[in-house]
Amino acid sequence: MAKPVELSNGRIWKTKKAAEQHFRDMLARYRDDEEILDYQDHSDLSALLERFDLLVSDGPSKIGAGIKRFERRLNKGDGWSSPGFWVVRVDGTPTDFSYIQAVVGRPKSDAEEFSVACHNAVSRDLLGMKQKQFDHFADADGLIACDITGNLVAYSEAQLSHAHPPFGIIVKEFRKSKGWEDNIPPGILMASADAQISTHFADDAIGREFRNFHHDRAILRIVGKDRAPTSISSAVTVNRPLRFR
Repeated sequence: MAKPVELSNGRIWKTKKAAEQHFRDMLARYRDDEEILDYQDHSDLSALLERFDLLVSDGPSKIGAGIKRFERRLNKGDGWSSPGFWVVRVDGTPTDFSYIQAVVGRPKSDAEEFSVACHNAVSRDLLGMKQKQFDHFADADGLIACDITGNLVAYSEAQLSHAHPPFGIIVKEFRKSKGWEDNIPPGILMASADAQISTHFADDAIGREFRNFHHDRAILRIVGKDRAPTSISSAVTVNRPLRFR
């Protein structure tokens, strides 16, 4: 039975899906760098941030010295960007928070955080590989064939996908090679901090080690974003296998 989401300001949704949709719709009503001025929206976000601090955060409080205002800002990483809510505290310090995680009400597991750190370690290389494929194989219109459908796709419509083994398997094999199958040792991942959009390895040497491990094993393909595989069973033969080495 679905568990309702209840916030301290009295707001209640019957399901997490409904609560998540509420905040997704709220985010869509604002532009990047716009302050959240609506009283009810501010109240909902304040109560949601309380839920985040109580159930999700394993680092410093997101509320901190107190809430001054909320804003919509564009979060950016290597090759990606997405809008999100940010809180600016009364002392002027800003930080991001995930409304989705707040609704779910649980922190990411160490395994999930480790996988994110691994992806961040290779993200620039993956972007470089994608760009290299378009530089060398795109037609006069800048299009390249999807390795699943054969349909021509533009750079913005394509992504570099792991054909085999899947990225998750590579991460598991790396953990096994390090003797970290059961637990991630303390200090391997960066501690949570303000404005830290994503998880990284605390030691760059671990990131380089995973990068080499990944590049030795990964076989990649160019696919349309709407055709990216969601499971191991969806892997198919790659017409144009891409390898780092």
